[in-house]
Amino acid sequence: MSGVSPAGGSEGRGGGGGESRGDTVLEVRGASPYDVVVGRGLAPRLPEVLGDHTQRVAVLHPAELTEPLAPVLDALRPHFDVLALGLPDGEHTKTAAVAADCWEALGESGFTRSDAVVTVGGGATTDLGGFVAATWLRGVRVVHVPTTLLAMVDAAVGGKTGVNTGAGKNLVGSFHEPAGVLCDLDLLDTLPRAELVAGMGEVVKCGFVADPVVLDLVEAHGEAVLDPASPVLRELVERAVAVKVDVVVGDLRETGGRDGHPGREVLNYGHTLAHAVERAEDYQVRHGEAVAIGSVFVAELARRAGRIDEALVERHRRAFGAVGLPTTYAGAPFDELLATMRVDKKARGSLLRFVVLEGLARPAVLEGPEESWLREAYAAIGGPA
Repeated sequence: MSGVSPAGGSEGRGGGGGESRGDTVLEVRGASPYDVVVGRGLAPRLPEVLGDHTQRVAVLHPAELTEPLAPVLDALRPHFDVLALGLPDGEHTKTAAVAADCWEALGESGFTRSDAVVTVGGGATTDLGGFVAATWLRGVRVVHVPTTLLAMVDAAVGGKTGVNTGAGKNLVGSFHEPAGVLCDLDLLDTLPRAELVAGMGEVVKCGFVADPVVLDLVEAHGEAVLDPASPVLRELVERAVAVKVDVVVGDLRETGGRDGHPGREVLNYGHTLAHAVERAEDYQVRHGEAVAIGSVFVAELARRAGRIDEALVERHRRAFGAVGLPTTYAGAPFDELLATMRVDKKARGSLLRFVVLEGLARPAVLEGPEESWLREAYAAIGGPA
């Protein structure tokens, strides 16, 4: 198989599982209820989440990932037939070819509708693994064990799955809610600092669109929030997850919110330019870094549209910058980025749409902004013409 590397499994099945003390359980009570657990040493919970009726479990993980994978396999193998599938790293795993390799592996191993997928990895792994689970036999259960801060607070929660195409990021996908998400903070202890910093992009975003306490914590503690043992980091994780859970429960399929609120679309704050930047850089810019850049851009855009003042724009620079995230970008001409933004999932025909603020934690949608505003906003973050 070209993109997936299978590893051996062991026989056995059953339920049960351990439970860590001090875990925080955030309930997602939508059409398909599940729990997001934040704590430490959570792998023993997996058999309980998967249940007694599961026989086979496919564990999808980056091929180079070893240390975080071991406790997951140790927890599963006494209870289930385990098929471990190693994937390409990062966004390169999110292709139709890799998904097809996974489908072939599931078919060869006899996976049925009562079996399940477990993802262990970052956001690209949860996106691809969730898509495989959503499309195999029209949907089998999936449990996410995110190993990065970004995946914990964003990709693993909410049921969005997807793969990339040559035209852009996440243009093919489906909604498929997980059976559970285990945010094991132990996995952050060995996460490279650059990945922790990138993960804060989605965390800080939540502060602007919904929970300003996030901004207060980041501004008060600065880079200290990047200490995996810090209680402040745990609070930020829990607050960011809570923001996403609240939004997703109200608008799972991004059909719109109430009383002028953008609904789930609010989670895409900063993402329209961010996805264009990622594509321009061949995904060598981390997603959270691109979100920080995109958020400052959209703040500049909102100011030009008369939605927010300069003070709130500057707070974007201050909050993202406090944790070491970039707030400027000059890596591509604006016309190249604009062409990508026009095929963004939020666009409607030729009409560009941006989630903007009308005040702190007051999100709205700006449709069809003047191109001069877009160019001025890009210049304001350092971009070339």
